[in-house]
This record gives sequence, structure tokens and C-alpha cells, in this order.
Amino acid sequence: MLAASGQASTEWLNPLAATQAMPSSSGTTSNANAGLLPNGTKLAEFEITGVIGQGGFGVVYRAWDHALEREVAIKEYMPSSLANRQSDGRVVPLSERHKDTFDAGMRSFINEARLLAQFDDPSLLKVYRFWQQHGTTYMVMPLYRGQTLKAALASMGEPVDEAWLLQVVDRVTHALAIMHQASCYHRDIAPDNILLLEDTGLPVVLDFGAARRVISDMTQAITVILKPGYAPVEQYAEVPDMTQGAWTDVYALAAVMHVAICGRAPPPSVARMISDQYVALANNEILSKRYSHRLLATIDQALSVRPEHRPQSMAAMREA
Repeated sequence: MLAASGQASTEWLNPLAATQAMPSSSGTTSNANAGLLPNGTKLAEFEITGVIGQGGFGVVYRAWDHALEREVAIKEYMPSSLANRQSDGRVVPLSERHKDTFDAGMRSFINEARLLAQFDDPSLLKVYRFWQQHGTTYMVMPLYRGQTLKAALASMGEPVDEAWLLQVVDRVTHALAIMHQASCYHRDIAPDNILLLEDTGLPVVLDFGAARRVISDMTQAITVILKPGYAPVEQYAEVPDMTQGAWTDVYALAAVMHVAICGRAPPPSVARMISDQYVALANNEILSKRYSHRLLATIDQALSVRPEHRPQSMAAMREA
């Protein structure tokens, strides 16, 4: 059902994944921003030229690759709630009690880089290299320019076109299917985690957030991760008969499509477990005049509260 025509030529970076604010690269050390590397800082063959963004778990820098003479993005593991930067540039845990959580997050950051380096799909992040330095870890990625799907939808003055939506979703499902084959699940698909490249309009899946998930699990701050409306019920608690899997990303992607078509996310899954207020799109007369019944029915099925009632893979979703 979700197959659509069109060539894909995208890769993955999240220049926005680490962005909560856009601070200057002054190198000032504080708990709030954990200190930024100033312009001109040398990291291996790379030179920092600016800050793309900073968030609670990392910083993304713009950098120049002197060896290959190209612009790249460098993502630095820097959880501001756990670590600080010293005057010599080293990143150190705030205290001994923060060390285990800091180390666990960094191991997850490294594992994420190793995993993504295996993928060679144009809609997934291409990790050029990663290494440890200054007490932390760095990941080098392509530098992309574009806007998030969230921004694109907000700028549209009319309902989204079905063919356009299918082209975007087709590339996303293909990328996620490759991840799933490696037993890797995104678990945070949302409109702000899909980047549309400015030159082709094709999507790039953003923000795997592996380090963030580990830190949140260890600090029990699970609300940091979950996005109401996009997170299926199995992400809220480990229930024996509701394990996470490919169907978890199926739900989130269907929620993204729901937003694209209706302008809003479906009701939160946990609330639906108590009293399901979800209104089937396939029964909406206005939407039925604008979109195919097959598309609307597929979204409805993929948004089933119970995991076993959804398509169990991206391939099954595409074929629904």
C-alpha cells in the first residue's frame, strides 16, 4: 500500500537531534550548557567552525575536514546533567555518583555509532568515523540542509497531497526495515525526527537517541523520551504480553501520517487503553473524499492499541 515511485538519495545526520537551544560557541563552562568547544578547536583532522545545536545529551558542531576538504557535522557526547568541560577541553562527570550513568550513556553512544556505520541506505545516517578523545566520544556525519517534516507540515497552507506523503513514508519505511533487520528499533519516530532535504525533498530519519534512552532509563526519567500521541502503549511500561519491536515503530509512523492528514496526533495510547476515543479515519467522510480508503484503513490498523493487532513489520505495513 505504501509503495510510491521516486528515487531516493538521502543519508542520515541529526543536526537537529541535539538542539534544544542555539548557544554561541564561547566555551563558557556551566551546568546549563556544559561548555562548548570554541571555533578553531582541532579534533583529529577536523576543525570546529561553528555550533549547529546543543541539547541535554550532546552538541552538534559544524566542522571542516582538512583531509578530504569538505564540510561535515560532528556530534559530541555531552550530557549536561552529568558532565562538565574542564579548561583543557576534557569532559568529566560532575561527581563520582554520576560516573556510572555517564559511562553507560557513552557506551550506548559508541554502540549506536558502530551500528549506524554498518548501514549504507541513503535514508539512514552515514557515520564516517567515530573515536574517543577528551574523555568523551565524537561521531562524524554528513552535513545536511533541510527542514523537518514538522516544519514542512506547518508551512503547508492546504491538506497534504497523498502522493507526496506516500513518497516520504515509502523511504522512511524502507529505512526502518533495514534497521529492524539488525534488531534495532528507533522508538522515537515523530515529525521532528524526519528531515526533508532541501535539494531533493527526500526524507532522512533522525535522532536514534541511544545514549539518551540509556541515561533516561538509569535515572528513571522516562517522560523525557516518550512523545504522547506517537508512543505506543508498550513503551510506557514493560508488560509481559506487550514487548517492543518493529510494531512499535509501525505505530509511531502511523501517528506521523495521522498528523500529516488530520493536523493532530491521535489520542495518547495509555488513555486509549482505559477508554479508546480514537475515531477511525476510514469512517471520516471528508477525509474519504481526499484520500484513498486503503491509506486511511492502513493508518487505522497501524494505530491499534494492542501491538498484536498492528502490522508486525514495515513490509507488512507497506503491503496492507
